[in-house]
Amino acid sequence: MKKASLSNWLLFLVPSIIGVILFMIPLKIGDGWKVPIAFLADKLSGFIEPAMPFAAMVLIIISAVGSVLYLFVSADRTSKPTFMQTLFKVTPFWTLTRVVGAIFAVMVTFKLGPEAVWSENTGGLLLSPDGLVSFLYTIFLFAGLFLPLLLNFGLLEFFGTMMVKVMRPLFKLPGRSSIDALTSWVGDGTIGVLLTSKQYEDGHYTKREAAVIATTFSIVSITFSIVIITTVGLENYFVPFYLTVAFIGIVLGLIMPRIYPLSKKPDEFIDGTPQTGTEESLPEGYNVITHGIENALETAGKNRSAGKIAGDGFRNVLDMWIGVAPIVMAFGTIATMLAEYTSLFTILGKPFVPYLNLLHIPEAAEAGSLMVVGITDMFLPALLADGMISDPITLFTVATISVIQLIYLSEVGGLILGTKIPINIWDLIVIFLLRTVIALPIVAGVAHLLF
Repeated sequence: MKKASLSNWLLFLVPSIIGVILFMIPLKIGDGWKVPIAFLADKLSGFIEPAMPFAAMVLIIISAVGSVLYLFVSADRTSKPTFMQTLFKVTPFWTLTRVVGAIFAVMVTFKLGPEAVWSENTGGLLLSPDGLVSFLYTIFLFAGLFLPLLLNFGLLEFFGTMMVKVMRPLFKLPGRSSIDALTSWVGDGTIGVLLTSKQYEDGHYTKREAAVIATTFSIVSITFSIVIITTVGLENYFVPFYLTVAFIGIVLGLIMPRIYPLSKKPDEFIDGTPQTGTEESLPEGYNVITHGIENALETAGKNRSAGKIAGDGFRNVLDMWIGVAPIVMAFGTIATMLAEYTSLFTILGKPFVPYLNLLHIPEAAEAGSLMVVGITDMFLPALLADGMISDPITLFTVATISVIQLIYLSEVGGLILGTKIPINIWDLIVIFLLRTVIALPIVAGVAHLLF
């Protein structure tokens, strides 16, 4: 292994350890356990709570107006998109969604139009001072600012290299795919999808590999998981909750690539060239640890600019503020209205009721609809469960299932459909349902042990 300077070692170890503590180590705070990122978000939310609905509305309007304006800006396909383009230049469908989110935000803030939109059980539930959308802006602020500690200083490269001998035999994937999964895990599923799409377009993944990675390893981040478990009021159970999510993620990672529809994707690259070999070897004189350390130190050494790191953090924040929250406002309001005033999700969820009864899940009739609503947005099952469900076994089940379902159209699913990854809407629906059916017995077993 090449010798590295002390400064490179410090650049690798210090930020990475701080990042792990902030995002992954629950600490005893007050009466419960929280990761520091969630504690910081709670504190800030308490200070600015009265102003949050109005501030959130302004940011959602900015997202919508910017997206509409950028519909008329032609992208230069020969150059890298500007940061403003990455924020605002989205497809017409997602532009419309952002506009709808802005309209709902204005209606809720000023109580305009039909009460069905702004009542405390629909849009008002999301945009109240302590509502989900308001909380998202504070959690995204700290998560975005501190994400570079995990992403920029070699932690991913170290663990990615360590996983070379695991990914191929277990998950039928190349070792480099572990970096995509880790990026999703510690950052955001959308980052993992974009990374996978780029690797696929550059010829590093076959069609099957890209489809598997995008739909199986674009894991919901720790940040989102904190929001989910907090929304159902079980934040004191974050550790068993997230360990369950991680375990089921591994189980589904073993199963999903081996069954329809992912198993039917061709092992050929984007240009149609078939894959001829899958061996990945380490450089001579290296093992997975030494090679991983060298990759990590090399990455850390390239990130010596504090200004660049801070800039990356602020870009992360803006990306989540502009891109995610408006979508949640749009889909969340529509779904809560459908749940409050129609029986659509009850009808769609009826096939799950006998299954939930078989697994001895209380309030199965109410929970059935929450097994399917997650395909629109990951937050909605937990959001609707808050007030609809009272039993902790069912709340834990709903929260865990909503995270491991993975394919929600407001973000990861919609993003996959917008890339060149060979996945269509039917594939996404089938994968969503299969993940739910396979995971439920495991989740139910853990819930009964806990409560």
